[in-house]
Amino acid sequence: MNRILHRLGRSTAAHPWRTISAWVVAVVLAFGLAGAFGGTFHDDYNVEGARAQTGVDQLRAHVPDGGGATAQVVVHDAGAGRLDAADLDGLVQRLASIDHVSYVSEPRLSTDGDTALVAMEYDVPSTDDDLVGAHGYDPLVDAVKPLRDAGLEAELGGELPSQTESTMKGTGELAGVIAALVILIVAFGSVVAAGLPLAVALMGLGVGSAGVTLLAGTMDVSTAAPTVATMVGLGVGIDYALLLVTRHVEFLGEGLPKQEAAGRAMATAGRSVVFASVTVLISLLGLKLGGLPVYATFGYATAIAVVSVLAAALTLVPALCGLAGTRLLPRRTRKGRARVQKTPLTARWARGVVKRPVAAALAALMFLLLLAAPVLGMRTWPQDGSSAGPETSQRKAYDLIEAEYGAGANGPFTIVVDTAQADPAAVASTVAAEPDIVGVTEPVTTPDGAISVFTAEPAYGPTDERIEGLVAAIRADVPDGVEVTGQTPFFSDIVDLLDARLWLVVSFVVGVSVLLLAMMFRSVVVPVKAAVMNLLSIAASYGVLVVIFQWGWGGSVLGVDHPVPVSSWIPILNFAILFGLSMDYEVFLLSRIREDWLRTGEARGSVERGLAATGRVISSAAAIMVVVFLGFSTEADTVVKQLGFGMAIAIVLDATVVRMVLVPATMALLGRWNWWLPAWLDRLLPSIDVEKDESPDDEVWDEFDRTDDTSVGAR
Repeated sequence: MNRILHRLGRSTAAHPWRTISAWVVAVVLAFGLAGAFGGTFHDDYNVEGARAQTGVDQLRAHVPDGGGATAQVVVHDAGAGRLDAADLDGLVQRLASIDHVSYVSEPRLSTDGDTALVAMEYDVPSTDDDLVGAHGYDPLVDAVKPLRDAGLEAELGGELPSQTESTMKGTGELAGVIAALVILIVAFGSVVAAGLPLAVALMGLGVGSAGVTLLAGTMDVSTAAPTVATMVGLGVGIDYALLLVTRHVEFLGEGLPKQEAAGRAMATAGRSVVFASVTVLISLLGLKLGGLPVYATFGYATAIAVVSVLAAALTLVPALCGLAGTRLLPRRTRKGRARVQKTPLTARWARGVVKRPVAAALAALMFLLLLAAPVLGMRTWPQDGSSAGPETSQRKAYDLIEAEYGAGANGPFTIVVDTAQADPAAVASTVAAEPDIVGVTEPVTTPDGAISVFTAEPAYGPTDERIEGLVAAIRADVPDGVEVTGQTPFFSDIVDLLDARLWLVVSFVVGVSVLLLAMMFRSVVVPVKAAVMNLLSIAASYGVLVVIFQWGWGGSVLGVDHPVPVSSWIPILNFAILFGLSMDYEVFLLSRIREDWLRTGEARGSVERGLAATGRVISSAAAIMVVVFLGFSTEADTVVKQLGFGMAIAIVLDATVVRMVLVPATMALLGRWNWWLPAWLDRLLPSIDVEKDESPDDEVWDEFDRTDDTSVGAR
């Protein structure tokens, strides 16, 4: 790989316009294909293994046009007057005329008559192209517009509006990109060098975004998957380009020609980038084990983005570096002015940590454990109307229903009775006798007589911590042949499923990553220690999420006006992404430490020098990723908000407490034991060299001297 990457770096630096032209063609072609063959994004929540899925399948099989998407319309007269029956009849007629609407309920009036609740069902699921996005939402808006024009409050809630309303604004992401540019300018002292990583990441992300759209043309891709892919792709793309540009500038500063500097940067930092991206991809593969189709699409979409920005970093960075020449160097260096040599802050910091490793390690460990402690009380629940932003229609509908009909009206259970196995009337009586059920409807038998269906309304809302116990209690009390389904029981099943699957994902991601690191660094201690530290920082970020969102301490800063559970998607999704990103920094740091260790044999000295060499670039890369992730945390969608904020916190902890304290402290304590590997395992493991700074052989040098143009020696 060393020779291949060195050759790639020199050739693209020698012929930059060819590479840039090829990428322009690739971007145009990718967007052309995406426009012609790409699909739309929608969520598929059909979950094999969820007990509520059985009831949904029965409805689809026996109820004409049953088992499709649902929606709710809430009409309220703020003047406390009774609603006009003619207005409600007109609403029902307009709703019934919408394409794919199979059922519209009679308006359910509140006790004081100033509010009406209308339930709707569609004959297709929410994943159908006719209901995705504006196709399904706009007709609902048109149907309630006459009521709004008449001065009434008409809000939309339920499944379909909830999947449409929380759209990406993009303002926070733009602010994050601008902040990243400022950080890069400060880090490099050169506008050209600062703009290069950002340009490369955006170019690669453009191709990746088109690839995700093409993926949606072949399979169901979650509506949130492009957001997650953009978030991760932009962050790692800038990081990878930053690492390569930093090494290129280092070699330029040593006096190497620009083509050779590009080749050396690729042969050293390029290898770290390749294997760092492999760790990210391995982690993303673990999402497939999450048990939900939506997780698999998160993994596929994000993997496409990571591969795209990796390709851009490995080709565009050396090309643009070759084109920029010495303009990448700070102005002071280009003008030949001597720069005052100071001991880097990271070197002084590392020296202090290495001198007192026990105190430093214990302090860092206690701090991380303190932050992680709230995770013991973490409660997860999928996003619903209660967790939406207060300005959204779905949140307003949720609050109106809770105020006028009771919290349980936002999450009624659907009871499906197999008439061949149980008596519907007896089952309804059993369910109605549950202390926390406030009412049930009359059972309705399907035309084929196979099943009977009724609804049960709980005494509390779907996010209440007692809801899971109530679902389990009803299932335990009813006889065989009865299924408890509906959105709330389905969410309860998803929580149980994800809780069980989390440890499978963790085991896979950690196990494969440890094996890969063992091959890279020829050590058992280093990869195990890296995995433990990554788990600590991720657990600490979960603890912060609990404090901010579940406890509500400071949530208003992020636009959350009341405590909400941590989204059920977050634990597995954040873990898989963060473990891979944390391993990025681990590879960058350990590769330099190991390089110095192999050259000098000094255990403590290699830690100090390795941290000094990488501290600035890792800190800059982490700062960039943090501001990008914080930009996403400003979005209205609660899942995206929690994802962005949680990942930002984890990266902050990883780049400071872990990389700057725990890693040097523990490596100083372990000394030579850091690189211990049993002889039998050394023979079994394939060898992978990472960021080993060595010159290519003479044959490669001669070949490039013959093929490069006369500008090879130019700086």
